[in-house]
Amino acid sequence: FTMDEGLSKAVREAFVRLHEEGLIYRAERLINWCPRCTTSLSDLEVEHEDRQGSLWHVAYPVTGTDRKLVVATTRPETMLGDTAVAVHPDDERYKDLIGRKIALPLTDREIPIIGDAILVDPKFGTGAVKVTPGHDFNDFEVGQRHGLPAIAILDPQARLNENTPAKYRGLGVVEARAAVVKDLEDAGLLEKVEPYPMSIGACYRCHTITEPSLSLQWFVRTAPLAQVAAQVVEDGRITFVPEGWSKTYLHWMHNIKDWCISRQLWWGHRIPVWYCPCGETIVSRQDPTECPKCHGTRLAQDEDVLDTWFSSSLWPFSTLGWPADTRELKTFYPTSVMETGYDIIFFWVARMVMMGMHFMKKVPFRTVFLHAMVVDEDGQKMSKVNGNVIDPLDVIFGAKLDSLVQKADSDGAPKEALANIKKRFTDGIPECGADALRFTLAALAAQGRNIRLSIPRVEGYRPFANKIWNASRFVLMNLSGFDADRFADNLRDGPREMPLSLPDRWVLSRLHRTIREVDGALEEFKINEAAGGLYRFFWNELCDWYIELAKPTLYSDSNEAEAATRKRMTQGSLAVALEAAMRMLHPFMPFITEEIWQQLPKAAGAPQSIMITLYPVADDGFLDDAAEKAMALLMDVVVAIRNLRGQYRISPAVAVDVVLQAAEDRSRSLLDSYRTIVLEQAKCRRVEVEGRAEPPVGSVKQVVGDVDVYLIIEGVIDVEAEIKRLEKDLGKAEKELEGVATKLANASFVERAPAEVVTRERGRAAETRTRIDSLREGLGRLQAFRH
Repeated sequence: FTMDEGLSKAVREAFVRLHEEGLIYRAERLINWCPRCTTSLSDLEVEHEDRQGSLWHVAYPVTGTDRKLVVATTRPETMLGDTAVAVHPDDERYKDLIGRKIALPLTDREIPIIGDAILVDPKFGTGAVKVTPGHDFNDFEVGQRHGLPAIAILDPQARLNENTPAKYRGLGVVEARAAVVKDLEDAGLLEKVEPYPMSIGACYRCHTITEPSLSLQWFVRTAPLAQVAAQVVEDGRITFVPEGWSKTYLHWMHNIKDWCISRQLWWGHRIPVWYCPCGETIVSRQDPTECPKCHGTRLAQDEDVLDTWFSSSLWPFSTLGWPADTRELKTFYPTSVMETGYDIIFFWVARMVMMGMHFMKKVPFRTVFLHAMVVDEDGQKMSKVNGNVIDPLDVIFGAKLDSLVQKADSDGAPKEALANIKKRFTDGIPECGADALRFTLAALAAQGRNIRLSIPRVEGYRPFANKIWNASRFVLMNLSGFDADRFADNLRDGPREMPLSLPDRWVLSRLHRTIREVDGALEEFKINEAAGGLYRFFWNELCDWYIELAKPTLYSDSNEAEAATRKRMTQGSLAVALEAAMRMLHPFMPFITEEIWQQLPKAAGAPQSIMITLYPVADDGFLDDAAEKAMALLMDVVVAIRNLRGQYRISPAVAVDVVLQAAEDRSRSLLDSYRTIVLEQAKCRRVEVEGRAEPPVGSVKQVVGDVDVYLIIEGVIDVEAEIKRLEKDLGKAEKELEGVATKLANASFVERAPAEVVTRERGRAAETRTRIDSLREGLGRLQAFRH
């Protein structure tokens, strides 16, 4: 869209203004060059990777003497473009040589020996450094300081050119390096070769190794722009989330270099500069028709285009009509939040701040939220070469393995990548849906950590979408006769003025506490915590508890007025909780929430779409600490009974007797008042509530706060058979733990095995210890029961 007419006008205006202010200039300087794309690159567009290289020690004969000056270099082929050898001016080994000449090996040229305290470290290598201003950024600076010529020895395709001896011309860098090294060896000038780790720059588009090259390009003078852009972060006018990125931003701003903005590409904004044969250069907002100096009409526009980030840096205000003083610009500039990936903090964020402060005199945004990046389950960057790319459409709609392989093969993926695809997606990719994918990404988007995405993780949230759908169907099927307007009117006076049951008051309190929690997490850009809070409320509290608690009331066929009121209150609480949950979930799962919301009964005057409703706002009037504490105790008691059932393999279909002994009067009163909840939710035949006393005969116990929960198992299970089963399971678990512990105690395994394998084994050990503790506890209870 930056190529649209309005934004193109803004780009030209920005270029011309910066040129008029002396902040854009044209110069022949050393730039990063991609020989495959045949274009210049900014420093940020060069990706560096560590590789094992070599350090060649080459002897340069000192003219008129028998001495040789040994120079260590990682690039022997560029010596053909050397214009000096530098030593430290205080180095006693070479002080007498400064000012003398050297015979440049393999050429017919002589070059000077110079003293430079900035470039040369006497302790590194031999203390002598070859200077190639045409192909090294540091050497270029040396050349500027000492007035050395810069010789370009590579053509645009990185082949040796006419500035080198005839035998090397036309060779690529790798071939030329081999030829030069052989010739140096044959001439007796190669002293030694040793391995040397080095950082290699590559083009971010095609990953071809870049070359520092001398070229005539357009630059932005960034120092004055960066000074202001750094100040607004230091002053707190712009903040970063996570905050640590501000240090990264400021470090770059304080060490910034001029920005090369011209590109030799086919597509982009043409540089608004024209050249006349008379030598005049015209920088203009409008296409000129004649030269202002000679009035000639044979004008040629500069063939280069602007770096795409130049137009993107104007985005916060160019999209609002700038350079015109539009209503939109006055209303919406500055914006509040810029959300983007940390990988383009310099490409885009920093440049938007520079341009915003320069042209608008205001920050373009107040908060920069740098989101997590999606990588594969091993933490590796996704790439077609590795075969670990997950296409969102495949996750949404599903894809068979053969179609994944066929698609990758047509994209030119290597055999290794195809093998990796078959390994990762053995059974293809199941259909998960857009909502499940979106929620997975949100749930994993913790600040400061990349999202390790795998298909099983998305599959894990697909049941959540199903849960939402099924729970909503249940609610909608049980709202017969519900009057949304009437219930909304009653709620305006607050929940305490309504005949709500304890579960009703609890779910409305938990709803508004969740709204507050989610809102707080979103305010702090903790997207994963917001998603986690929503998941817990909907699945654990609304579905697992409240809907189950509501069923007896909803299914009651009593015609009594009190029962009818109870049913109406439960219907209203369900409808309110579900409707608010849909609004909270909508940014995370827009499709299913819109569909459900459309079917929910709503008060008159509600908007036509969920996307234009108000996001839920917490109302403290609904917060009910007493209801939450009461329900917490009841729920813990129910869970304790369920755990005891599970531990001793008592079927849910078997009704059991339970005795609850509470030390405090308050707990006894609560349990006595709501024993029906315990009886129904724990599938009990009888629930007795009493004070502390002797344990009931034939029971096993679990403690919940000040309440002892006793489950009567006498006559329900075969105690001796259960003891034997637990002893057998315990023996197997202890043997399993012993095997894992032995493996982890082996230093060789821990050091050599892949990190994920070691982590998995440690997790297995922890899980087994927990299982052993549980088995021992259950066994102890039964053995005590036996005696």
